[in-house]
Amino acid sequence: MTFIETIGVAWEGLLLNKLRSFLTTLGVIIGVAAVILMIAISAGAAAAIADQINALGTNLILISAQRGTPGKPPTLVYDDALALAQGVKGISGVAAEQSVTDQVIQWGTANFTIPTLGETPDFPTVRQVPVGSGRFFTQVDLDRKNKVIVLGSKVAHDLFGDTNPVDQEVMLGNTHLTVIGVMAPKGSVGGVDYDDQVYVPLTVLYQRYLANTPVQNRVRAIYVSAASAETMDSAISQIKTLLARRHGVTVSNPDFTVQTQQDIIQTQQATTETFRTLLAWVAAVSLLVGGIGIMNIMLVSVTERTREIGVRVSIGARPDDVRMQFLLEALILSLFGGLVGVVAGIGGAWLFNETGVMRTALVPWSLGLAFAAAAAVGIVFGYFPANTAANLDPIEALRHE
Repeated sequence: MTFIETIGVAWEGLLLNKLRSFLTTLGVIIGVAAVILMIAISAGAAAAIADQINALGTNLILISAQRGTPGKPPTLVYDDALALAQGVKGISGVAAEQSVTDQVIQWGTANFTIPTLGETPDFPTVRQVPVGSGRFFTQVDLDRKNKVIVLGSKVAHDLFGDTNPVDQEVMLGNTHLTVIGVMAPKGSVGGVDYDDQVYVPLTVLYQRYLANTPVQNRVRAIYVSAASAETMDSAISQIKTLLARRHGVTVSNPDFTVQTQQDIIQTQQATTETFRTLLAWVAAVSLLVGGIGIMNIMLVSVTERTREIGVRVSIGARPDDVRMQFLLEALILSLFGGLVGVVAGIGGAWLFNETGVMRTALVPWSLGLAFAAAAAVGIVFGYFPANTAANLDPIEALRHE
């Protein structure tokens, strides 16, 4: 019997039990669709994280403080930011940042605890967090320690509702501050809700909230915006050299860390890659279950068609022909399931993305991987029933009722 004839016989065998054949493929369909969908979801999450990080500043360089021993204050100080602004070429802005927690903000009868950030005037441009109404504080506000505050958009709504908060006076902790602006809505990035915090001049934070503490005049981070992508490497080199000299350390063993957006994105992507692999393996279990289903149904089919096998062998079919027939039946089932699963996976990813349930991004290699896995499932789990059929004794098979 030729290979084409064997395919025809296998196809006829499947059509005799259409419903059973379709139900047999469901495990493969679900498994393939799950692999594609899970990988698309994790890729979409990675893309969303990268977009959020990039949205927080163009060509951003993050300098963060380290702690040498427990209880030792951060190693970065406000003067470091001033030195960077004056001594590093190829940059367009520098913003220094410090924070305090558990500060109660109050206006009228409304009050709640809010994160409070001390910032410098370049913060909106360096971090690309624009002001929605009013203004951000200036160098004059910083130098004179003016008691002013800028609210996140959610804070403004929670305190004032539809009332314009600009020029209103709020109580933050024990200090009266004048609202001079409200930030435009930004949302959450990396677990930080930029709409649910308030901003005061860094010098006011030192004077009113960090006076006589170990972190007075210290900063937790300095953000530097390179003038362009081409000046990024040069700026990083200058930053490391300047800070190492100021802190009395070496560039190879600093007491600070310097990161770019790409460094942060790569770290996030490494995490999501691990998550993606885990999801793929979980989804692959569905394929395994589908393969076991194919094997069980094919074994049932061999039992039901024992007499048919005996007849075929008695009129000249070789064991290899029988083996190939049942193996092709299993392969056709798995390939059909793989094809439908690929379509279902692509459709599911598109639907999730379009309806806003979650962001997804199709990964081309996942389509080939899932389809190839489906084919492998058909071959691996179809071989045992096919071999069982090929090894049947023709005489005993003919006697089978």
